[in-house]
Amino acid sequence: MLEKPLIGINADFRSAQGNQPSFSVITSGYYECILRAGGIPVVIPPMTSEEDITGLLERLDGFVLIGGADLDPRRDGFMLHPAIRTMDSRREAFDRKLMMAIAEQKLPVFGIGVGLQLLNVTMGGNLFLHIPEDVPTAIPHKDPQDPGHRHSLEVVPGSLMERVYGDGEIRVSSRHHMAIDEVAPGFEVTARCPDGVIEAIESDVPGWFAMGTQFHPENDAASALDVRVFEEFIEGIQIESGNFLRIAA
Repeated sequence: MLEKPLIGINADFRSAQGNQPSFSVITSGYYECILRAGGIPVVIPPMTSEEDITGLLERLDGFVLIGGADLDPRRDGFMLHPAIRTMDSRREAFDRKLMMAIAEQKLPVFGIGVGLQLLNVTMGGNLFLHIPEDVPTAIPHKDPQDPGHRHSLEVVPGSLMERVYGDGEIRVSSRHHMAIDEVAPGFEVTARCPDGVIEAIESDVPGWFAMGTQFHPENDAASALDVRVFEEFIEGIQIESGNFLRIAA
């Protein structure tokens, strides 16, 4: 029997308000796409112990960092922009510890949305805090009235993104107002929106399969082709670990 890879997913967190208790939540598209791609999703709530996080990651084959609200730029030495709506501080504290541990172990990772942004800032890059101001010539990357908002994508030849989408017109599900400014050392841009805004990166760090998309291939508005991004991630994990034919005990 072939053993499917275990893929961790961080959960969002909502603090208690009024009579409502605190809770963790995750959009089903993330684990549905992992399942369809041949992995087994393992949802991880916010944790505080770095030792526990490290021990957990040692049991996983890869990790998907989900999207969500904004990172707090003050944690990276920048001012807070009025357009930023920060995620719950408990989730952000966990996510940052998690990303550091992932990088230290060189665990295969796929960051989506703010997960891509976290990957980039953790590894030494930085972000545009509000596209309409920082890139005034950019097209809309978010439509508050349309959660299925899509825009076109230009992929870099020879990249994983090209393997997924190939030639022809590409449109992806997009909903963000922050984006990568300077790319982290050790990473290459593999897709952009035609306005120049970075939409995907991949690692060229030896021994580390790491990638990210600013767009959301797990979204309900995403196409069947978008699921291929998850398939490439799962296949990449299996190739990196030599476990294409790993036999379960």
